Formats: sequence, C-alpha cells, structure tokens
Amino acid sequence: MNAYDSERERTFEALPPAHGRGFAQSWWGRAWLAALEGGALDGEQVRTGRRLARAGAVGAVSVRPGRITAVVQDRDGTGYRADVLLDVLTDAQWDRFLDLTVERAGHVAALLDREMPPHLVEDVETAGIELLPGLGDLEAECGCDAWDHCGHTAALCYQVARLLDQDPFVLLLLRGRAEQSLLADLQARSTAVPTEPEPAPQEGVDAVEAYLAGHVLPPLPAVPELPEQPGVPPTLDTEAPPPGDVEPAALETLAARTAAQAHALLAEAVRGGAERWGPARALTVGEDAVRLAAGLAGDGDGDGDTDSTRSVLDRLAAGTGRSREQLALAVRAWRTGGVAALAVLEEEWAVEGEALARARAALDTAWEEGERPVLRVRGNRWTAAGPTGQLRLGRDGRWWPYRKERGRWVPAGDAAQDPATALAAVGSEEAEGAEGVAEALS
Repeated sequence: MNAYDSERERTFEALPPAHGRGFAQSWWGRAWLAALEGGALDGEQVRTGRRLARAGAVGAVSVRPGRITAVVQDRDGTGYRADVLLDVLTDAQWDRFLDLTVERAGHVAALLDREMPPHLVEDVETAGIELLPGLGDLEAECGCDAWDHCGHTAALCYQVARLLDQDPFVLLLLRGRAEQSLLADLQARSTAVPTEPEPAPQEGVDAVEAYLAGHVLPPLPAVPELPEQPGVPPTLDTEAPPPGDVEPAALETLAARTAAQAHALLAEAVRGGAERWGPARALTVGEDAVRLAAGLAGDGDGDGDTDSTRSVLDRLAAGTGRSREQLALAVRAWRTGGVAALAVLEEEWAVEGEALARARAALDTAWEEGERPVLRVRGNRWTAAGPTGQLRLGRDGRWWPYRKERGRWVPAGDAAQDPATALAAVGSEEAEGAEGVAEALS
C-alpha cells in the first residue's frame, strides 16, 4: 500500500477505482466522511468528489502532520493539487492521549491490530481532545482556486477514508504524531515505574478536633470502578411453589435484563455520556419485547436455548402478536440498529414530497452512469435486480441494506447516508455485478 514512508510523512500509492462499493467500512472512516459531508457548503461539489474518487482520479496521497495532499484529475484530464488541512494536537493534548491509551490494556492492542477503539475516542473526547474531525474541521485548499471544498478536495477526502479503514495511524499522523514515535511513547509509559512511594494512610484525628472541624465537609470519595459484568440476580429455583400468577423464568429474565441495562447506564454515566445516550422516548410494549428477546442467548429463534429461555421467547412472541420466526427476525434487526432498524423492518410507508425528492437525488448521484443497479420500488423499499439485494429508506433519510435468505428479506448491516454504501453491505458479488440504469421513482 505504501510507496514511501518517513518519520514525519507517509505517501500512499494511488488506489484503484472503487466501483460498486462504499468508501468507508470502519466506524472511524464513516466519521471522517461525516465531517466532510456535513461541513461542506456545496453538496454538489461533494457528490462530484465522490464520483471522481470512485473513478480512480486521485493520485498518490501524501500524509503529514496537519495536511494531506494529492493531485486529482478532472474528467477532462486536467490535474489539480488538492490539500486538506486539520489542526494538530498540542504536546499537552498528546500527553493526555497517551495517558488515557495506556490506562486500558486493550487500547494499545487494538491500535496494533489497526483498529480504533471507540472507548478510547470517547475517553479523550471527555478530556477535551477531539481526535476525529468534526463539522467544519477539514479545511480545503485547491489549485482550482475554490474557496470551499471543491470536487478535488472532496475526492481526496473520500480516498483518505479508504486509507483510514486500513490504518487508523494515518489519522494520528495527520493529528501530529508518527506511528513509531507514538508506539515508543506508549511503550515507555506502559513500563514506567512510579518513583514516589504511596502515601502512608492516616491514623485518624482527635475526636475534639474532628468535632470542631465538623462544618468542613470531607472530599467526596473516588468514583468506584465499573464492574466488568452486570450483577447476577438471585435464582428463583426453590422448593417452594411460586404463586399462581408468577412465572419464575419470566421474572428471572426481567431481573437479568434490568441488571444488564443498569450496567450499561452506569457505564455511560461514568464516562459522562448518560444524557447523550439516553433514550429519546419510552419504548412501546412491542419494542421492549424485542429488546428483551435480543438480550437472551442465541438469535431469538430458540434453537440451542434452555427450556426456560424458549418459554420466555414464546411468551414474548405471543404477547406482541408475532410468530417465533417474526420475533427472531425482529431480534436480528434490533441488534443491527435498535428502534430505528426495527421500524424499517416492520413498517412499509409511502415516500412522498420532500422525502421522495431527497431519495431521488441520493439514488441519482450514488453510482456512476452505467453502473447503477436496476431498482424496483414499492413504498420505501427499492429492490435490486438479481437474486438478492434491497434498500429500505428510514424516516430519518438513512438507507438500510437487506438481503434475501430462505425466501425472506433480512437485515444485512448498518444504515448509511449513501445508498451505494448501504447496498455494498449486502455482499460484494451482488454489488459489483449489478449493472443497468435505475428505474424512475414513482
């Protein structure tokens, strides 16, 4: 992949065209593109850049602290130097980043595996360090003299998203630190031994002194460490028969799922994100039943589960008017995207007015001319010609990929703003083999 590496600069060879696939598969790559697509003032220029990048018009990419550079060719063959700038972190911010990284052993291991740990990004964000770019953080400079992101700088950003998928150290170099020096600093911190001895515990104070200083509040105790796993509720398997209106298996399931939910909420509160991740509204009975089923062992269909688990699944299915097969499919959707994914699975609605116009625009610009798959539309569902592949439009404007398995449509991955990216998640063979012209939306 690399054509040239040095301590302060990395140069990557030009990548081949990206026909029939999305540009970012990793969550951090998608966050990079979100900063571009949400911060650019001219959406048409962003779409032009996506088409140029998909056609292979971006040359070798040079990455150094605060700047990425490449030559991008227009459709007429004219080449322009495109630069995208991003602020580097200060030395103090890097010191804090290194300290937070070595606090958890899994962070360093994930980086060595070319993965960006989401908890690390959340921790440094809580400490006031923005590792991933936000809206407006990607500053553009181009030889075409555009004053904002043009098609050339947008194409460069799309190409860098592919590089980030393969190696998150590209982002860290752009923020100011090269891989080898960063790993050396992490190694030094991991093996450092504290030079100052632990302070000896105090023996206490005189009772009279404590009484006289009673108006001074003591400092709050440190926040306890988060348990690795939720607590285990007590078993109800006793010799005493339960009351007639109590089902022990169902009650144990509710207690276990409540403990798991409490553990998740506590984890967010410790990280300072409880408000951000709080539910927007209360779940309906049908949604909450799927949530409970998703927390049980297996995939929700009961195969391989215990008798008590199967009994609870039967009760959840019957209580919400679903068959066991429908409940298993709802569980699969829930694990893909929660409430939004479940609504896309079970709700079919007519796309009209402004939503229809936005859908048309997204489909028209997602593929190069002659590469767009043939799509049959019904409601909010666009089915690609061939054995498998369907796009479902959510009410929030995102596209959800579906594939056909055993004669039914099932969720195939996370939602995406770009329909081509969503359809690529169905399977590379189906996405690359679909050709033709998209049918007009009705």
